[in-house]
Amino acid sequence: MKLISWNVNGVRAVLKKNFQEFLNKEKPDILGIQEIKISEAALEKENIEFPGYNVFWNSAERPGYSGTATLVREGVEPVRVERGMGVEEFDQEGRLQVLEFDKFYFLNIYFPNANHELSRLPYKEGFNEEFIKFVKKIEKKKPVLACGDYNVAHMEIDLARPKENVGNPGFTDEERYWMTQFVKKDMVDTYRHFNDQKIQYSWWSYRAGARARNVGWRIDYFLSSKKFVPEIKNAFILDKVLGSDHCPVGIELK
Repeated sequence: MKLISWNVNGVRAVLKKNFQEFLNKEKPDILGIQEIKISEAALEKENIEFPGYNVFWNSAERPGYSGTATLVREGVEPVRVERGMGVEEFDQEGRLQVLEFDKFYFLNIYFPNANHELSRLPYKEGFNEEFIKFVKKIEKKKPVLACGDYNVAHMEIDLARPKENVGNPGFTDEERYWMTQFVKKDMVDTYRHFNDQKIQYSWWSYRAGARARNVGWRIDYFLSSKKFVPEIKNAFILDKVLGSDHCPVGIELK
């Protein structure tokens, strides 16, 4: 079973590029996409479909902003699908989906960006705090796989230029602290579990040819409940896949 996460930076934009070819090649059983940037009203008008998949949308209240969607291959049916964590302040931005399957919860998340002047850092810290509470609550029932754009590089190995970026959005002490808290709460960074010292990135700035020079950041993750890790075969980053400033990341289950 293959599970993939991808910040597409606009679902309309990626559909004009290689998205359908990507689906046809990779054939994920579950695909969480973030930053869909499309309103519910627009979805009703445009009737976006993906052959062979059921799609669950979670648009932000603000049109053209944020939002998540999860594609589930036909025949792989979720037991239940919910939007958000039950906290209106965060749920209104369409940042989290919860899909319950027989053996695990699949969380598709688009974490807030702290912004250039760190103006949204307090908002992000509040989101992180509620996220930990939410995961611990549902973990009592079954394990959690939490994927998405976390908007933080956890360790120095996770970005090309750590020293130059200390204190910048995505590499502040506060954001890195919260990422440490996630993995301390019995969650495992699956990519680092299988690729301890490997250097790969999942996001590149559009500026100065950063992607061509591989000056990137690893800010997209699949976290797993520790007790579910034995069910995971491997974790990967598809850094050759174009179509967004992010690339897909994923795991395979045994």
